Amino acid sequence: MTRRLRNLAAVAVLVAPTVTLSVAPAIAAEPHLPPGMYQVPTYGGGYGGGEGESYGDAYGQLAEGVTTLEQATTEATEMESAGVVLITTTVGYDAGEAAGTGLVLSADGVVVTNHHVVEGATEITVTDAGTGETYTAEVLGYDAESDVAVLQLAEAEGLSTVDLDDEQVALGDEVTAVGNAEGGGVLLSSAGSVTDASADITVSSTTGEAQELTDLIEVDAYVVSGDSGGALLDSEAEVIGMNVAASTGGIEVVGYAIAIDTVETIVEQILAGDDSGAIELGYGAALGVEVYESQSGLIVAGVVADGGAGGAGLSAGSRIDWVAGVRIDDLADLAAVLAEREPGDTVHLTWTDSSGTQHTGTAVLGQAPVG
Repeated sequence: MTRRLRNLAAVAVLVAPTVTLSVAPAIAAEPHLPPGMYQVPTYGGGYGGGEGESYGDAYGQLAEGVTTLEQATTEATEMESAGVVLITTTVGYDAGEAAGTGLVLSADGVVVTNHHVVEGATEITVTDAGTGETYTAEVLGYDAESDVAVLQLAEAEGLSTVDLDDEQVALGDEVTAVGNAEGGGVLLSSAGSVTDASADITVSSTTGEAQELTDLIEVDAYVVSGDSGGALLDSEAEVIGMNVAASTGGIEVVGYAIAIDTVETIVEQILAGDDSGAIELGYGAALGVEVYESQSGLIVAGVVADGGAGGAGLSAGSRIDWVAGVRIDDLADLAAVLAEREPGDTVHLTWTDSSGTQHTGTAVLGQAPVG
């Protein structure tokens, strides 16, 4: 049976609207998240509330009266926190911030998290919860279909790593979910048990697109937004899964984690530089503009500070006519040109400003937000 619910999004903590972003409710306001980032429901309303089938009373019943994060979780112990890090991202070009969790795989800073935690990010900061040390990070690659992304921390060494256990889990196994719950900046843990060792679910994004995630570990631990990319531990504090999704409704809580052997397979492929299948490596190229389509063509709505387009002389209201010798009539044309290029490439541009004057120039392509 496939259940339909919402994915655990990274918690949006500070967001301002721009022309390219869409609305999703969160903790204290209504932030705007980039297309493709999974929706953050209001807490207490529940992931997937009102969608799909009911989970019934058998799933994740908390003790009577337990309805809040504070009541359902405790601060993670040193053993539970080992190798688990806090992730903060800048979403879009200074549009806001989001928060999630990650797992350290190597002492020199290879970290794995969910793709949706870093999707749309232009900057990624990772904090070692044990030492308080903060690192910048870049995405080495990701598999959006499986919701896994691999990061490399800059100038990292001697980091504590997670202990992995890829043995098959069983129904009823005791587990503990650890993560940056609700983006609070502190690792919290919640105990539970395995309620399904091989669950299939459908998650919904803010764009309304459905995505299938299969062969997940289902648990009744209190897993919430911000726990994405965090650890699902067994009774020996070894990682058996990576938190990815949850459904809540009233006092019912159902959490889901990607089995760690699935995560390991994707990580190995990315580290080997293998971009076959659904794997994407590194970053795409960006012109540094926000655009919209009109009857007259592709119009610049805004120019990113220090971006290639701004450096070439484009401004709001300009129509992009040609890029790298390709006629641009719509967003699909521009996307196709950029898909064939890398950050740092130089392209020739032709554009018409808002007064009707045509210009030419060159732009150095920048690094696009994480796809």
